[in-house]
Amino acid sequence: MLHTHHHLFHLFNTPKILLFQTRFFSTSSSILHLCTKPQHLQQLHARFFLHGLHQNSSLSSKLIDCYANFGLLNLSHKLFYFTQNPDSLLYSAIFRNLYRFGEYEKTLFLYKEMVQKSMYPDEESCSFVLRSCFSVSLEQGKIVHGQIVKLGMDAFDLVGKGLIELYDVNGSLMQLNYWNNLISEASESGKMEESFQLFCRMRKENIQANSVTVINLLRFTVYLNSLKIGQALHSLVVVCNLCEQLTVSTALLSMYAKLGSLEDARMLFEKMPEKDLVVWNIMISAYAGNRCPKESLELVYCMVRSGFRPDLFTAIPAISSITQLKYKEWGKQMHAHVIRNGSDYQVSIHNSLIDMYSACNDLNLAQKIFGLIMDKSVVSWSAMIKGYAIHDQPLEALSLLLKMKLSGTRVDFIIVINILPTFAKIGALHYVSYLHGYSLKTSLDSLKSLKTSFLSSYAKCGCIEMARKLFDEEKSIHKDIIAYNSMISAYSKHGEWFRCFQLYNQMKLSNIIPDQVTFLGLLTACVNSGLVNKGKEIFKEMVEIYGYQPSQEHHACMVDLLGRAGQIDEANEIIETIPLESDARVYGPLLSACKIHSETRLAEFAAHKLINMEPKNAGNYVLLSNIYAAAGKWDKVAKMRSFLRDRGLKKTPGCSWLELNGQSTNISLIASSNARYS
Repeated sequence: MLHTHHHLFHLFNTPKILLFQTRFFSTSSSILHLCTKPQHLQQLHARFFLHGLHQNSSLSSKLIDCYANFGLLNLSHKLFYFTQNPDSLLYSAIFRNLYRFGEYEKTLFLYKEMVQKSMYPDEESCSFVLRSCFSVSLEQGKIVHGQIVKLGMDAFDLVGKGLIELYDVNGSLMQLNYWNNLISEASESGKMEESFQLFCRMRKENIQANSVTVINLLRFTVYLNSLKIGQALHSLVVVCNLCEQLTVSTALLSMYAKLGSLEDARMLFEKMPEKDLVVWNIMISAYAGNRCPKESLELVYCMVRSGFRPDLFTAIPAISSITQLKYKEWGKQMHAHVIRNGSDYQVSIHNSLIDMYSACNDLNLAQKIFGLIMDKSVVSWSAMIKGYAIHDQPLEALSLLLKMKLSGTRVDFIIVINILPTFAKIGALHYVSYLHGYSLKTSLDSLKSLKTSFLSSYAKCGCIEMARKLFDEEKSIHKDIIAYNSMISAYSKHGEWFRCFQLYNQMKLSNIIPDQVTFLGLLTACVNSGLVNKGKEIFKEMVEIYGYQPSQEHHACMVDLLGRAGQIDEANEIIETIPLESDARVYGPLLSACKIHSETRLAEFAAHKLINMEPKNAGNYVLLSNIYAAAGKWDKVAKMRSFLRDRGLKKTPGCSWLELNGQSTNISLIASSNARYS
């Protein structure tokens, strides 16, 4: 077929063909069926235009059908309007395809336009116009019926079937519109259950649902977050033979996507014979929104290969997918595309790009894009603040927050959630308290996730009493696993192991099943308080009673606990039992324990593992050097220092944050060139 395709396109470039318009037209008609992609059809259409065939009614009607077959009804519509003096053949083609896509009102609008031009439809056109009246207006149908009788076309079979459909012996269209209005009014009033009760009553009265009914009910399904109801409506669509209507299929796809049922969505997507840009965008967004970035980007590639050009609604989920994967080069390509496409003026695109470049460790580009935004939305500020937060630049995040306030932009829930961990990290209690007060004033504190964030932030700032106050303010019946875990973690970091286990017992009495995060908090408490036996007991309980598979963090806690207690061999045995290959989180505590207890042999083993995993982390080399120094192995100390110098590695200087009179200051500890490693 590919050979034939190229042969026919070559034929258009042959001057001889221009001498034979009849043969040329015949060739043109036959080649339309060979177009397997929209771009092929558009190339062919351009050639028709060059050869003066763009006003040929028969050829134009076939082009309208072909564009519609690719789901490009908008191009069919444009082609119709760009044709001078369209005849009944062309009207018939556009009526056929508008009806096929469920565009009933547009069908009736064009029919009125046709009549005003003193033109009258043929048998096929009458049929589609009458069927459109069935879905829109019985009164309009009666007017069309009168015009058809005057033309003497009511005797044709297709027209007769259309009239039977219109009046439907019992006038069920009027009843259907009545029920649709009732269902719509109930849903708009927030009475979702009543909407479905009305639908059930409608079905009992043998009134068959149409596309309007189904699309409305699908919207309610998303509101109710009920996949089961959505699947039942899908079955109804099949029974009512509404699958072929693109508007219904699109609504179904959107419902599955919003409910996170990717398997159902993809199955429906693959079965859809016609896919327009909206359909592709829904599926791409579904994958991006459900953290399936690779699948989302693969679909973008397939969409482009199918002849569709990505628009704004393609770019945003695509950039989100790139952000999740941290593929900076792909991000730059998408950035270039939106500039070429003229979408770079959109604030939503800028916000997505700020997120993407921040995630890809290019904060400079993120700052430049932020600076280009003239009318910054709250999302723009939030994206840049989040960028500073994830790159450990708390003062920059704070400075931007103050600028945001001066600009008159209201601080929202997302910004508070993004910036709180930054303040907590530097111990900026003043700013945590300020944000807490702001949240109380603006009623943001009613959000449970925000309360938990404040609890955790107060604890990290050393204000454990305020953290406990927030925990106790929550009623017992409303306390969930997240609240308990946050409070256990807070106590564990402050060495209050007894309170950790009090909360753990309280959890169990409240029938809240502990999760892996709970056990991580308890093990951390045991490490910080040196409770070796208690730690072993909790680790055993997690595995044997609750059946959890320990993570690297759980194993790291056990290695740290045993290592600090001098049980280094047992700590090493723990590492050897880990089913997956251990990472730096496990070998780091082992190396630290070797330093405390002057265990050179095992230290070398742990250090070499760490160096292979983190070749650019100078801290591992320095720690091993200190172990050699403590053992008096100065030749190895010199070798390690030489190794660091040759590779240009430097230990990151330690720093502390000091808050004085509400101002946070960074104090860095920079060792002099003569100072010993510490």
